[in-house]
Amino acid sequence: MMLSRALSRISRITRRKNALGCRSLLSHRLDPLPISDGSTNTLGDSAQKVYSCREHYSSSTPARLGFTHQIHHQSTSLVEEQLDPFSLVADELSVLANKLRQMVVAEVPKLASAAEYFFKIGVEGKRFRPTVLLLMATALNVHIPEPIPNGGPMATELRARQQRIAEITEMIHVASLLHDDVLDDADTRRGIKSLNFVMGNKVSVLAGDFLLSRACVALASLRNTEVVSLLATVVEHLVTGETMQMTTTTEQRCSMEYYLQKTYYKTASLISNSCKAVALLAGQTAEVATLAFEYGRNLGLAFQLIDDVLDFTGTSASLGKGSLSDIRHGIVTAPILFAMEEFPQLRAIIDEGFEDPKNVNLALEYLGKSRGIQRTRELAAQHANLAAEAIDSLPETDDEDVRRSRRALIDITQRVITRNK
Repeated sequence: MMLSRALSRISRITRRKNALGCRSLLSHRLDPLPISDGSTNTLGDSAQKVYSCREHYSSSTPARLGFTHQIHHQSTSLVEEQLDPFSLVADELSVLANKLRQMVVAEVPKLASAAEYFFKIGVEGKRFRPTVLLLMATALNVHIPEPIPNGGPMATELRARQQRIAEITEMIHVASLLHDDVLDDADTRRGIKSLNFVMGNKVSVLAGDFLLSRACVALASLRNTEVVSLLATVVEHLVTGETMQMTTTTEQRCSMEYYLQKTYYKTASLISNSCKAVALLAGQTAEVATLAFEYGRNLGLAFQLIDDVLDFTGTSASLGKGSLSDIRHGIVTAPILFAMEEFPQLRAIIDEGFEDPKNVNLALEYLGKSRGIQRTRELAAQHANLAAEAIDSLPETDDEDVRRSRRALIDITQRVITRNK
């Protein structure tokens, strides 16, 4: 035990130093590598480079950018086994999935069928957010001002309330997917036909509204005004982020700051505020609640940055949706923004728009010759390290269940940046 705690302290100190470096990097734009003036890349060569990035970076990125993760596990693997984060909460996830199917039952058959479309067995998705929230609940259920007896009625009630946050978060997330698919005119989601493609836009929008209403009812049952305010703000952020994406000016489309703010609203706000809600329900201090929020914020940003990479390097089959969907809808993401810094002439193509397939091909050519994919992965890795630092900064504990859940949360940060779907 003494060896374990000593090694843990070394890991925490190392990660804090690295995170400070990450914050410094985040405050400056990443410098591009020199580009040969004699480059003879053809469109085919450049496009092939873009599409082959997945294999290259999935093996090289962890070695170069995930070294704090390796240090952490070098110090813990001697005394602690590594666990699959999803297996730690598998039983709870199964219960949660059944509860969600019960919560979305509607009186009108067509609405009921639409509302449960993405909650049916086999198409529930990765259940990434509920997994994070259930692990966070265990990771934070210590040092509570008013002790809760282990296994007693109060402990059981607390866990049920935190599980409710996971349920609410998943309903809000699925509702946002239904609305997004209508706005994007998508025809696939999670590897199957999208709801709007199967039942039409009107039913899809109403199903999303229905899920939000059910989430609100569940939220009200918690009787915690601060938590209600947090998750109500999330819904506001989702709408704000989508509006930002739909109404961008030319300058805003080419702004990394604008892109990251929109990304927080559309993706990271939900998981960050839900993590904070879990901490508040546990009676944690403001400092601990902020650490939970920072974990979710940085994890959410890293997740979306990798999503933006995969939109260029993935395939429709692996992603469960069409690849190159963003750029074909005129949405400029981090890889293109970084590529534009190396090739300013790409700005003219962005200004012209991507309705013409030739402009899409030209943008892919510049992206293939640039470090746009690599620099986006680097930025994602920085956010992943900051998320792990937030977990390492939580109050120390000797509770093995808590420590295991914290290791799992750190493991998730690396899974997010090394995934290929």
